[in-house]
Amino acid sequence: MTRTPRRRTAAATGPTRPDTASPPPARAPTGAEAAAPFHPNAVSQDLSEFEYALIILCHGFQRWVEHCMDAANTRGLNALDILVLHAVNHRARGRRLTEICMVLNVDDTHLVAYALKKLAAAGLVLVTPKGRERHYETTATGEAACLAYRVVREDFLVPSLSWVAGRHDTVRDMAGFLRTLTALYDQAGRFATAASAGGPRTPPVHTKR
Repeated sequence: MTRTPRRRTAAATGPTRPDTASPPPARAPTGAEAAAPFHPNAVSQDLSEFEYALIILCHGFQRWVEHCMDAANTRGLNALDILVLHAVNHRARGRRLTEICMVLNVDDTHLVAYALKKLAAAGLVLVTPKGRERHYETTATGEAACLAYRVVREDFLVPSLSWVAGRHDTVRDMAGFLRTLTALYDQAGRFATAASAGGPRTPPVHTKR
């Protein structure tokens, strides 16, 4: 009787040679893995400290923007409204909605569109239809509001910042550092999304209203 040869298994053939093994594809952690104890390294801990400071800075900057515009005698606008107004006024040329969102790095166009609607109703921004698109530019009142904002900023913020920063190029270096971090966060977000594609997806969180 002829014996049929057995198929050799991975256990019989031994482990795969390291030089021929391919690394496993990157994937997002599952729920159980995410709940497992996590021990960050020193760089991760430093990043957490920086991100916490960044959160505080963002909220502090938004409060300053609102207080500065209030001191410039233009009231009733929130931080995003004021930033959109300055983006429209920048270099005194008409801008489209997509350009304003790109300048401010805002993905939700509805937020910027609502801010533009408020600014137009307040007489600070002029809307000019051009084909299928709308172009936005500041009115004389909007230009005056931006100028008054700069005066308050020059009087109350710039002297303190100059004293803290010391060298004249310190603030410029920090701005470059923050722009670089923005690119790193965007890149990491794209990689994380690509790594989690095709894996198990949990339903989105819904809050009761």
